[in-house]
Amino acid sequence: MNSRPLFTEAASADVVLAALGADTDPRLRRVLTSLVTHLHAFVKEVGLTDDEWQAGIGFLTATGQKCDAVRQEFILLSDVLGVSMLVETINHRAVREATEQTVLGPFHVVESPPRGLGDTIDLVGKGEPCLVTGSVRDTDGIPVPDASVDVWQADADGFYDVQRPGEIPERNLRGLFRTDHEGRFWFRTVVPRHYPIPVDGPVGDLLRATGRHPYRPAHIHFIVEAAGFEGLTTHIFDRDDPYLGSDAVFGVKESLIRAFEHVDDPERATALGLPNPFREVRFDCVLRPGGERAA
Repeated sequence: MNSRPLFTEAASADVVLAALGADTDPRLRRVLTSLVTHLHAFVKEVGLTDDEWQAGIGFLTATGQKCDAVRQEFILLSDVLGVSMLVETINHRAVREATEQTVLGPFHVVESPPRGLGDTIDLVGKGEPCLVTGSVRDTDGIPVPDASVDVWQADADGFYDVQRPGEIPERNLRGLFRTDHEGRFWFRTVVPRHYPIPVDGPVGDLLRATGRHPYRPAHIHFIVEAAGFEGLTTHIFDRDDPYLGSDAVFGVKESLIRAFEHVDDPERATALGLPNPFREVRFDCVLRPGGERAA
């Protein structure tokens, strides 16, 4: 039997890491080495008390217990601590003109229904009508036809369909589109509203304890995919939203801010199947090459 050094406060991290077996996967070894080293240093730096340790265990336990088929409290926790955005930023650093990524968010939990270009994703008819237009191209400016454009958003009251089942129609404000031969897409919707992330669980307790508000600025989510390109997960944000500079999950990037312009054009509104006046926003997505998954 191989003996290991006995546990001491000074050498605590080294003792734990010495327990890793020789056949530990190299990447796992690297991740655990860094995690254990920083975790032990944190405990020593703050002088963590027994009560604080118990409270931390209770918080993580409650976080897990709050998760269900439509609620992922651990993702929410990652979001409000800025970890989700950091992981996205590290793994998808800006390249040339490629559109920047941002967080997936906790509400992409059901498949978006396939819809035709120009269709509406609004099944309720409440809110300010809006036309979303855009395109998908590569970093050389070449259009990407038949790209998959998955969209979802909150309604005019700041709720997603999964938050109010039975009150909001299933798959309201969700749609899966395909770009045309010139890489274009367009659809009808309503202007989204800012909304609070769920605060009835441990993450809400954390925000209240630290004096933080729970609001996300108004946005529309996009996942754009095409064969031969890296997938893009992103949002566009309303330029005039009051929470643009204080997003609870740190998801706003300057390049993703858009103006939802006011349009007063009766003839165009009629042609589009929209009431007049309406709002319009444009989002041109630029994909970077790589990846082999088909859309």
